[in-house]
Amino acid sequence: MSKKAKIITACAACAVALGLGSYVLLFNKNKEYILVPDNTKETVTAATEAAVELPDDWADKYGYSPSAAGMTARAKSLLRISKDIVGWVQLDNTMMDYPVVLDPGEVQENDPYYGPDYYVPDDYYLNHDIDRSYRMEGAIFADYCNFIGSDDTQLSDNLVLYGHAMWDGSMMGDLRKYRINPEFYYSSPFIKFSSNYGDYDYVIFTYLITPGSYNATDFHYWQMEDLNTEEDFNFYIDCCKRSQMIDTGVDVKYGDKLMTLSTCYADEDNSRFIVVARKLREGEVAGDLKTIQHTEAYNQAHKDKEEA
Repeated sequence: MSKKAKIITACAACAVALGLGSYVLLFNKNKEYILVPDNTKETVTAATEAAVELPDDWADKYGYSPSAAGMTARAKSLLRISKDIVGWVQLDNTMMDYPVVLDPGEVQENDPYYGPDYYVPDDYYLNHDIDRSYRMEGAIFADYCNFIGSDDTQLSDNLVLYGHAMWDGSMMGDLRKYRINPEFYYSSPFIKFSSNYGDYDYVIFTYLITPGSYNATDFHYWQMEDLNTEEDFNFYIDCCKRSQMIDTGVDVKYGDKLMTLSTCYADEDNSRFIVVARKLREGEVAGDLKTIQHTEAYNQAHKDKEEA
């Protein structure tokens, strides 16, 4: 499904208070590009909901996955703004510190929740804020095929998050720091994702530029949320590493949960810049690269370098 590039006009900056913190909405003055790849996914019909005023305790009764720990206080606050909110993503030394919404999939015309227009999957939050108001920067959103449940066993094998690459660094704009300066990785190798139920930490193991058109590549990362077999998992990792811009040496094996951040790179060839991370393993500590498990080849190379 092709989508046209969007032109961003000058707007003023504004901020919206969310009670448990601030969510800064920074508007860009420059041109912006599409960020969701063309794809051939079958569409799904999104569930609709009557546009009625919700009671204060609606989040507790909304039918989300039960959890012994319960829903976080922040989630209960944010879910009063939108039922699509599934978490929060944060990346050190960048402006990426935002709520995450789950794309609703196909939205039919005159939907009582999403509005009068028709939207194909992974399209609605390209230009809508988390409260469903029009916003040219859109929101940070998870692919409509992702599943984010009440614990880590109910997370998709690969969480694919999309966001515009704004020139001022907002949304996913600051991801360009990785490709501009390889040393930036070592100051910001960890991603924190907080679902509506708990916190998860990921370590970035690579980043790359890749085509975003279905017929231009066999690496259709936007269709690979479920890596159920070792073959599928290894194919994903191999595709990442064959085009990687940095060799971090971080060990990645079948069974690891992944996160892929996807933003635009160039509109001329519909390419994407993606940052790929894996969930921390037992014993690894967010903020401390020394605790992260690396490959044997990486460890040996560093040993040889130290002995030289």
